[in-house]
Amino acid sequence: MKKSCLIAVIAALAAVAGALAAVAVYLRRREKELDEYERLLFGEDEAIPADAEDAAEPAAGEDGEDAAE
Repeated sequence: MKKSCLIAVIAALAAVAGALAAVAVYLRRREKELDEYERLLFGEDEAIPADAEDAAEPAAGEDGEDAAE
């Protein structure tokens, strides 16, 4: 094999290895993002029920009216 052909093969293999590494890094970051979104959407530890939010709002409004009078 000629020296120039060997260099071309090595360069092609390096390009393929670089592309695979870039894809692996992208997929790892994407997986972390999806895990974070899933935790935010479906996480039960920090979830506040809608009823609790509705109950808190009128109570705050009543306190404000008493303070104004």
